[in-house]
Amino acid sequence: MSIWALSLVMTAAILHAIWNFLAKKSLGGTSFVWLYTFTSTVIYSPLVLGVILWTDVSIGWVEVGLIAASALLHLLYAVTLQKGYRIGDFSLIYPIARGIGPMLIAFAAFFILKEELNGLGKMGIFLIICSVFIFTGGFRILRERTVLSSILYGLLIGCMIASYSLLDKYIVSVSIIHPILLNYGTNLGVSLLLFPFAKKHWQDVRLDWSSRKLETIGIGLFNPLAYILVLIAMVHAPVSYVAPVRELSILIGAVLGVVFLKESFGRQRIIAALVMVIGVIMVAVS
Repeated sequence: MSIWALSLVMTAAILHAIWNFLAKKSLGGTSFVWLYTFTSTVIYSPLVLGVILWTDVSIGWVEVGLIAASALLHLLYAVTLQKGYRIGDFSLIYPIARGIGPMLIAFAAFFILKEELNGLGKMGIFLIICSVFIFTGGFRILRERTVLSSILYGLLIGCMIASYSLLDKYIVSVSIIHPILLNYGTNLGVSLLLFPFAKKHWQDVRLDWSSRKLETIGIGLFNPLAYILVLIAMVHAPVSYVAPVRELSILIGAVLGVVFLKESFGRQRIIAALVMVIGVIMVAVS
């Protein structure tokens, strides 16, 4: 993995952890998802206009269909993520989702995209899986009902991450759609799909804007930027490498949850976080 791609993904990991922290802190619902997605389309409109004017853009109906499919997957991800954060533990849901996603991506990339990992990469993925198990407390954690709901949401979100990552890798690498246009099209699609809901619950939207203005702008800015950097990295590196390196955001997210949200983070989670980081580094080096 090149230094250029690695630096992009590491920067994206920091931004990703920050916007996820803001999402958890906001405790917003579906109306909030529409609000920050719409805000992102407004913020990034000048950049998209510049890409259209100064690059050779060619998008047909096939590309529009792919972007629409990506928008649908990102919508399901965003709504499920927000609901999970409202009822679950941020420092538990976040690492499970971000840990399971790369594992599924690596397997799918091997069978579908014909990407291959060497021995070091496979060992790194194994460590990531082990760290997820350690992080969640092993089998004994299943006896705790409130924690179980966080685990289930984490697993579901991880599957969605794998789905949209694989599709977006195909779009930027095979269909050659500019990463900025893909991300903007996805956010625009999510905004349009959620608009009927937002219109019906417009009072909630107004309340979200008045009480969560900073969180809305922060997510609207950092969410697209983090993923644009990842999409650019996907153009230059296999998705089976890019996805695991993104998981450096796990440690950042867990620390944010402990420091600012007063969530628990015992010795076991510290060990799990370190194991996960080692696994990510092994995949990156491979």
